[in-house]
Amino acid sequence: MIKVNTAMIMAAGLGKRMRPLTETRPKPLVEVAGKAMIDHCFEKLVEAGIGKAVVNVHYLADMMEAHLAALPYPVDVRVSDERAQLFETGGGLVQAEPLIGEDHFYCINSDNLWSDRSKNSLLRLAETWDEDRMDALLLLVPREAAHNYKGEGDFHLDDEQRISRKLPEQQAPLIYSGIQLISKRLLRDAPDGPFSTNIFWERAIGEGRLFGLVHEGDWFEVGSPQAIAPTEAALANV
Repeated sequence: MIKVNTAMIMAAGLGKRMRPLTETRPKPLVEVAGKAMIDHCFEKLVEAGIGKAVVNVHYLADMMEAHLAALPYPVDVRVSDERAQLFETGGGLVQAEPLIGEDHFYCINSDNLWSDRSKNSLLRLAETWDEDRMDALLLLVPREAAHNYKGEGDFHLDDEQRISRKLPEQQAPLIYSGIQLISKRLLRDAPDGPFSTNIFWERAIGEGRLFGLVHEGDWFEVGSPQAIAPTEAALANV
């Protein structure tokens, strides 16, 4: 098991699909089950013993920073400021890299919620990590555990848990949860400016170094205001 102490929380998006709620607040601060979505993430980090979090900000950044400054969790929070330019997911990781420090870290999208069964999923990722084979380990959700999800899926896994993409016009059985464990090796030779993490993933797939772990609990895509009520109802029964 690898020891991980740092997480990168992706919180800089515009949240357009969550309008009108995001007209007055950033999407990570939209409340689900009585708390901001980003606070659900922080609770999982604390459960996993994470002591440091880097959060990128862009849209309504002052509001995000004020919320982060008032968090009650025992986590050292650093802000990666993207006010001047939104760098997307891959570019956001590169911009935050100096703040992250250690070589291995979790990357979590701030706008997804999940429940665990026997063990915290972040700890399961750390237990599964193989330094010799992996540049990134993604938490993947089976369709039956993906609430509110209406897409075609993202990935397949082979017998060794290596990831491959779904083919065009076909469906895949596993959905990316927005949660991954990364080595900074993944970020090498990054392009300048904004770009998607998919650039890193495609290279890792080609090198056989992108792996997946199947999530054992439930996962909730909260991409629109209409998804909040069913998510709250499901969480009440977890």
